[in-house]
Amino acid sequence: MTVNAVPRPGFDAELRAGLAVVGGMFPPTITPELIDFMRVSYASPPMTDLFRQHRIDVTDVVLPGYQGADLTAAVLRPRDAQGPRPTVLYAHSGGLMFGDKFSGLDLVLDWVSDLGATVITVDYRLAPEFPDPYPWEDMYAALEWVAAEAGNLGVRRDRILVAGASAGGGLAAGIALAARDRGGPRPCGQLLDYPMLDDRLITASTAQFDGIGVWDRVSNQTAWQAMLGDRRGGDDVSPYAAPARAGDLSALPPAFIDVGAAEIFRDEAIDYAGRIWAAGGDAELHVWSGAFHACDIFAPHTSVGRSMIRTRNAWVEKTLAD
Repeated sequence: MTVNAVPRPGFDAELRAGLAVVGGMFPPTITPELIDFMRVSYASPPMTDLFRQHRIDVTDVVLPGYQGADLTAAVLRPRDAQGPRPTVLYAHSGGLMFGDKFSGLDLVLDWVSDLGATVITVDYRLAPEFPDPYPWEDMYAALEWVAAEAGNLGVRRDRILVAGASAGGGLAAGIALAARDRGGPRPCGQLLDYPMLDDRLITASTAQFDGIGVWDRVSNQTAWQAMLGDRRGGDDVSPYAAPARAGDLSALPPAFIDVGAAEIFRDEAIDYAGRIWAAGGDAELHVWSGAFHACDIFAPHTSVGRSMIRTRNAWVEKTLAD
């Protein structure tokens, strides 16, 4: 694909050097024909040694998802933890089409080992085989299960944070909305890393990144088409599937939103934070200069990647504290 000529912010020099390496595993443009390839390429590596290094105990569980279907999940606890713990319910990245419960999880292990939190990460069902409402309903069912099983899980019911990256960030935003509207368990916060929020593909940043970077306009269209089918971009789209569609962003848990200045989700993330503020809510927004999508996952060693991780971890620590 020829890279378009629309003016756009440049990539950070240190990050730009890593893009060629990233492209071998995660091509900038993902079409429906590449979904099966991505399910192999983006599958999480073995994590046993990493869990051991961080002194994390992992318990595999099965929980009831949407319509009672069995979902697999993992409960990560600090070794030798005692008493009820603050907890993060985590939705993985992967454009709603690929990835698994451990995808990108190495970035949040510090929440367990350093902050003493429990992390529960879920294998929600994926589009296109399981389109809207399955992914977000699975995650909402997981939130209800965590709250209901808090005593057995050693979870503090008043300190459940919902979090996710990319598509997972959109899911975290969607279940925060659903919990408010359904009178469900109220999260203590919502952490939305470069979230996928809007199926309409109408922002300036969407047009700026076409055939370049990580997760371009066509990739986003592929994902939303898999999730919504012919309803994509139309009037009949649930705000729980595409949170940018929500007309009311009041009475939501405090939000942390971060996004790269050099990626397609920049404008919808900024708009979402602005609308939370306009509704009187609490949002902390970070827009990282020169950052491409998910650069902290693909290039965590860079200055920008390290800054993103450090800033995010500080917010999580503050939000999970009493």
